[in-house]
Amino acid sequence: MKLQQDVNLQQKQQVNLMMTQKMQQSIQILKFNASELQDYLAQVELENPFISVSFKEVSSSNQQIADISEFAVETKSQSLFEYLMDQINLTMRKTVLRDWVVYLAQNIDQNGYLTLDTTKLLKDGKIDRTTLDDALTLLWRLDPPGVGARNLQECLLLQIENDRGQEELAYQVIAKNFELFTQRKWDEIIKKMKLSKEEFQGVLDYVKTLSAAPGKAYDQSSTAYIAPDLIVEKVDGKYQARATSLVKPKIVFRKSYYESLVGTLDKNVVIYLKEKKKQYASLLEELQMRQRTIERVGQEIIAHQYDFFAKSNHPLKPLLLRDVAQKLQLHESTISRAVNGKYLQTDFGVFELRSFFSQAVNYDQDGAGISAAKIQEQIQRLIATEDKQKPLSDQKILDKLQADGLKLSRRTVAKYREKLQIPAASKRKRFC
Repeated sequence: MKLQQDVNLQQKQQVNLMMTQKMQQSIQILKFNASELQDYLAQVELENPFISVSFKEVSSSNQQIADISEFAVETKSQSLFEYLMDQINLTMRKTVLRDWVVYLAQNIDQNGYLTLDTTKLLKDGKIDRTTLDDALTLLWRLDPPGVGARNLQECLLLQIENDRGQEELAYQVIAKNFELFTQRKWDEIIKKMKLSKEEFQGVLDYVKTLSAAPGKAYDQSSTAYIAPDLIVEKVDGKYQARATSLVKPKIVFRKSYYESLVGTLDKNVVIYLKEKKKQYASLLEELQMRQRTIERVGQEIIAHQYDFFAKSNHPLKPLLLRDVAQKLQLHESTISRAVNGKYLQTDFGVFELRSFFSQAVNYDQDGAGISAAKIQEQIQRLIATEDKQKPLSDQKILDKLQADGLKLSRRTVAKYREKLQIPAASKRKRFC
């Protein structure tokens, strides 16, 4: 199946290239976890002599508090498939179409490309074209942009489409002259599309910002230490999410040093100075946007999951990415980037923002959604209070849950029990 290029081209809006690159940079900065952001800003500080970066955490009383790194916890980085499944589970209802999206996701390689022969799927009658088109469309909406593409051209086009700026000219070049582009026949493209050299250079610069392997960043084999981006505090009886210094680093422009060079007559120096000052202003704006987004998402999580912070058993309610996206009037992919790899510190532990999202897997007698975490909690409670000489089998646990109005299978009970690392009834039995 080919991308519907003609329709997409008609719907695109003309936006200048600088805005497009700026928006792409904002997206990348939002995706950074705390450690990646520090590394990125350290690199910026090296490249721009007029920028100074500080991550010191200071309280309202202007007294420096404990180094935030003491809250670090060890974690494995997420695989691409796990990241995709998290998004699928938190954005799509359980339907046949969702099952096809999962199937497609299972056939994506480490670079982010779909390895299935979709033409053969259609030819064998395993799926109809409409369902395949719909499943691919849903897959292509997931983060990272370009994931699920079947070739490099499709990968680049998907990234351009995902870019809110939607650089029109770059899309046309890749869609209509991809072979010439890969062969670096620049002059032929310029002549064929009647472009100026400046216009084509802009396209070339833009395409260089795209990724040929969008899945490469995800690898579960490594380990890393993380620190919280948000801290939950109780102020006047209400829980609030406060950004740590990792979310709002202090960025200072070395004004006196800059002004000492402004008077130079060297044209190249003047251009350099303007570029570095513009980089500072852009960076400051992007970091402020990142901070606001993470804080808003954190506050919305607190509002929806209030019982988790207020009650000793920390219950979680079902919550989807799109619920928060709709409430904050942001795109689902923005929420996904804001919660993935970002952590929240409470007085009872550190939690990834993504962990507060879960799809309702069942409903109680009043029709209220119940998350998988809540059902696991009930299973854990039943086993904790069981007669150890006659421990509950998975079937008996199921009977008790069904008596409370829950509809699930014995296999699901066994899966949740194993996830809780609780052995089977035969291994829990005690004789005294």
